[in-house]
Amino acid sequence: MPSVTHDDDDAPLLADLMPWSAAPPRLGRGWPTAPDAASLRARWDALMKAEGPEREALFGVTRSRTPHSAVAQLPGQASGTGRLARESGPCAEPVRVLHSPFDEQWLIPDHRLIDAARPELWRVADERQLFVVEQTVVPESAGPVLLISSVLPLSAGRGGRVRPLYRRPGGLEPNLAPGLLDHLRTRLGHSPEPVDVLAWTVATARAGRAGPAVPLTADLELWAHGVELGRRMLWLMRRDGERPKLPGGRRPYVRSPLPAVPVDVHYDRDEEALHLDEGRISPVPPEAWDFEVGGVRVLEQWFAARTEPPEPGTLEAIRPATWPQTWTSELLEIVTVLALLAELRPQRAELSVSEPITGTELRKAGVLPVPDGARRPASVLDHHEEGPEGQFALI
Repeated sequence: MPSVTHDDDDAPLLADLMPWSAAPPRLGRGWPTAPDAASLRARWDALMKAEGPEREALFGVTRSRTPHSAVAQLPGQASGTGRLARESGPCAEPVRVLHSPFDEQWLIPDHRLIDAARPELWRVADERQLFVVEQTVVPESAGPVLLISSVLPLSAGRGGRVRPLYRRPGGLEPNLAPGLLDHLRTRLGHSPEPVDVLAWTVATARAGRAGPAVPLTADLELWAHGVELGRRMLWLMRRDGERPKLPGGRRPYVRSPLPAVPVDVHYDRDEEALHLDEGRISPVPPEAWDFEVGGVRVLEQWFAARTEPPEPGTLEAIRPATWPQTWTSELLEIVTVLALLAELRPQRAELSVSEPITGTELRKAGVLPVPDGARRPASVLDHHEEGPEGQFALI
């Protein structure tokens, strides 16, 4: 396969190829998220039982939200819009979100609990959507530049801007520079789908001074190889559909039962074993244990989110009394995903771009710069959304 080194400084920026972005939702308080949905319902019930100053203290007042804040309903979610100070209804049904890299948790989708919800992202979040999450690059760390999620990512850790693949629900209007797909079709002699562009992007994106850069190619053979590699990365990161498995003999299993309340995790490289106190999972490849995003080890962060002692008397203190079996299943799956992603690093490193399509070429073709409207969210509503105190507004 023809290739050249891809040190071309004229590679297009992700910010130009996928021009619409938003900051991820920022909660402002930790208790509306949890690794299990039952804890969220119990926390809500505890909040509803509290009154006056006690409810305010449990809620966690910030400059953006108090129990007296008047806010609209989150798009697509059935939650109340009355002042939380006098709310007595049931908890909104928890939804899955990306809490931190490779850690899907649950969230109470109630706008009254969220400091900065980013409604424009909720409006386009559906089963067709894919979210690109930029990651802070740490020197000497082999972590990915981009993460892909099927569920809405929250502001946590070192995550940066969120770029949806589609600007409208139902997989409509790709969030790509106008004219980019036509230009690629002309140069490749092939009509790529929006998800093909995303697959190529996640396989080739690299850190740059002005943000992630995406070297493009007019080499159809190289493009097909990069898209195939990227599609496997998408499948592993999305965590939906058929579950990935390591080959027999390399699949991690629980070798010694996990304790009811593990408090410590450590890794034995000689045994390739992950120890949760006296519990043991193996084999766990070193590449899975060492997998970092933004300079933070994924497995350690995942474990800490479930075991760090909460402050007594807070809503965060309402949590499972013992380690649920579902967490063990999730842990085994994350180990598998990280190991399989790590195996793709050599192939990504060899994916050097020949026949580059540069930023200069895209500017000459009129693809860049993108129009200002492409950097703003689309007007996607054809129905009413409930505003504060039950009012309705069409946006």
